[in-house]
Amino acid sequence: MTVFFNDGDEMAKVLGINDANVPYLEFLLSSTLTTRGNQLTIEGGDERIKDFFSHLARLASTRQEPFAENELYMEWCSLKDGQGDPVHQYDLVVASRSVWPKSRRQKEYVAALFEKQVVFATGPAGTGKTFLAIAYALSQVLSGRSQKLVLTRPVVEAGESLGFLPGDLSQKLNPYLRPLYDAMEYFIPPAQIRRMEEAGQIEISPLAYMRGRSLNRSIVLLDEAQNTTRGQMKMFLTRLGEDSKAVITGDLTQIDLPKRTQSGLVHALGILHDIEGLAVVQFRSADIIRSRLVKAIIDCYQDEEERDWND
Repeated sequence: MTVFFNDGDEMAKVLGINDANVPYLEFLLSSTLTTRGNQLTIEGGDERIKDFFSHLARLASTRQEPFAENELYMEWCSLKDGQGDPVHQYDLVVASRSVWPKSRRQKEYVAALFEKQVVFATGPAGTGKTFLAIAYALSQVLSGRSQKLVLTRPVVEAGESLGFLPGDLSQKLNPYLRPLYDAMEYFIPPAQIRRMEEAGQIEISPLAYMRGRSLNRSIVLLDEAQNTTRGQMKMFLTRLGEDSKAVITGDLTQIDLPKRTQSGLVHALGILHDIEGLAVVQFRSADIIRSRLVKAIIDCYQDEEERDWND
């Protein structure tokens, strides 16, 4: 089998700089790959490999950097699962970057972000819950379809006390909201984020400060929602105006609330049924795209928790 790339840049994005991805691709596809100019020759392996490389070549036209190993792995799994080419239907473009679903459940999640007013996303770390929500929100704000992005998290420390934090409100919240900034900085530079904050297009707010507000023409992201109380969750969900959208993300295995305090996310998922305009997407460890190592680690923890529960 032979695949022809349009140019050397497209080929380098797929095969890596100096063909760095070739050994991994040979292992992943059980094939031998030989390059010559813009031509890739494939010996052995699955008959769908040619379609796979043609698919990667199409995706390469929207990228600035080469594919990472975990991205190649997820694209191959997506093709084998018969999910087709997701990029054209669910492409999220933010500034000069483009992202798309890498699994069937991510595809379901992005579709819900476009179609529903309230979206709950639960599951382990590395499944793209927060990252895709940030990508969607920034694409809507930068295009003018939404007025602003509001980011909020419950201020709950994960197993250790940080003590007194100096500075103004923004500086005090920074340790809790740093993961959200990391996601935004993947798409736009820190200087642009600061300008958008000054212009009111991005707002950082503690969950406690949401009480009494009415949010209009906004996309509101509540992250780490497993650490909300029942009262906080009810308060948050009732802040939305008709032209706003809420995305609630959380990992039900990482609740840091005091004992005998029910998680507001758990409670909400238990009572909110058959509501038009609301969607729930539940990710599993199989949906982890951060890295194969993270997936293996989480699987080990889940196995231990199941053994402890059975004992």
